[in-house]
Amino acid sequence: MAIRHVVKEGDAILRKHCREITEITDRIRTTMEDMLETMRQEQGVGIAGPQVGVMRRMFVAEPAPGEVYFMINPEILEKEGSQTGEEGCLSVPGLVGTVERPQKIRMRAQDLDGNWQEYEFEDFHARVMCHEYDHLDGILYTDKATDIHEPVMEEEPGEEE
Repeated sequence: MAIRHVVKEGDAILRKHCREITEITDRIRTTMEDMLETMRQEQGVGIAGPQVGVMRRMFVAEPAPGEVYFMINPEILEKEGSQTGEEGCLSVPGLVGTVERPQKIRMRAQDLDGNWQEYEFEDFHARVMCHEYDHLDGILYTDKATDIHEPVMEEEPGEEE
């Protein structure tokens, strides 16, 4: 496995629509493993193909420690409700913004073996999946966000400025 370069906002690749994956090869599997390693190195909870320069419909998400999803050719089948929360992005470092997302989604995607799996996600998990899915269509969270700002860091107990 290898750490990949994370493409930053301003690069045209982040604004392009990704192509479907027609065959899940060892190269695709290795790329997805690299994406997982890169995401963890960067302390993210998700990373999509275009963020590492791969224009294919695939992303990796780990919305909770050890809960990894390899999503190939994902499709959102249903959306329900609404939630508003703060998001950031590995491709837009140093900023966060408030984004409205569905409260619950149902989606399907192929796994690393090419089998179609169906999933239901709620709350933060749904937020992560929708954020990564948007990357596959050239959409950044900043396109939907209000109140974009630098994250407020909480002070450690006993710390003073």
